[in-house]
Amino acid sequence: MTGLVDVHDRHDATYETRGGRQVVRDYGRPERTHRAVRNVTGVIEMAYDVLVVTGDDRIDYVDNALSNRVPSEDQTGVYALLLDPQGRIRTDMYVYNAGERLLVFVPPGNGEELAEEWRGKTFIQDVEIENATDEFAIFGVHGAKATEKIASVFVEQTPEQHLSFVRGGMGDAGVTVIRTDGLTGEEGYEIICSVSEAEDVFDTLANRGLNAAPFGYRTWETLTLEAGTPLFETELDDEVPNNLGLRNAVDFEKGCFVGQEVVSRVENRGRATKRLVGLTTDAVPDAGATVFDGDETAGEVTRGVESPTLEKPIGLALLDQGVATALDDAELTIRIDGDERPAEGVDLPFVDGSDESARLPTY
Repeated sequence: MTGLVDVHDRHDATYETRGGRQVVRDYGRPERTHRAVRNVTGVIEMAYDVLVVTGDDRIDYVDNALSNRVPSEDQTGVYALLLDPQGRIRTDMYVYNAGERLLVFVPPGNGEELAEEWRGKTFIQDVEIENATDEFAIFGVHGAKATEKIASVFVEQTPEQHLSFVRGGMGDAGVTVIRTDGLTGEEGYEIICSVSEAEDVFDTLANRGLNAAPFGYRTWETLTLEAGTPLFETELDDEVPNNLGLRNAVDFEKGCFVGQEVVSRVENRGRATKRLVGLTTDAVPDAGATVFDGDETAGEVTRGVESPTLEKPIGLALLDQGVATALDDAELTIRIDGDERPAEGVDLPFVDGSDESARLPTY
């Protein structure tokens, strides 16, 4: 966290730990805040680790490690994966070309290990990797009127393309505004500033121009689940990207990268063993809850919440390929508190918003 504890406390924040970092869980009444984002807009302090990569060989070096192509054009970004030799996801990340440097956003707790690993493999290449997490504050602005919100406080025109960005001013602070890839199912932006200007930027986002309701990671969970977005901590970690339908994260035409042979073989032969599906049931399932098709084990729940929009329990689950491709014929149940509860497979996303998540599974 950027040192905004006093600011968050004034909004009655409660906290949780992610990747060894303290983040806001909620500000009270998370269901009400959820609806505010769906109908208007909200602001959240995001917990990324940030690496800065510089040097003449920075683009080639990072590109060689990842599942997707690092952009060569300034003010553009990409979503990508770092895989192990078995094709399993070690971490996901966003890589932004910021001119003379690359900014790499990874889940909290993953930055220092990745920085050390990359430093140890530079050899003769002109590359320097810095863990700059403590230098930046990053805020997410999401909602049906997020574009209107940013336009009301940002001096430049808002970026239009997903993962493109614009530099400019917000109040007295210099900021970078990124158009996100729609993970909440709504229009979204991320605002990057220096830690020294974080309090002013958060105040601008929450209170100036069109107001934005502060929200925490509990609401982030419900928003992204309704949008059908798999997240690193709950769906991606140690999974094969083909099973998740993450086509936006893998360039199958790209040259060699670690894990490429596995994911390309699975793709070419159409042999993904699982699929990510949406489920509804009559009680909120825990992550890891077993899903059955009749008497046979079919998979497990990755995440479940009470949907504030639909006012019923929903969840994501990784199911065996055969079951997932014939959901209409399946007799699904979920083991919840020791009981078998009936469940129904549904198409993703659960909720249609002002944008569509770029991570929606595609098979």
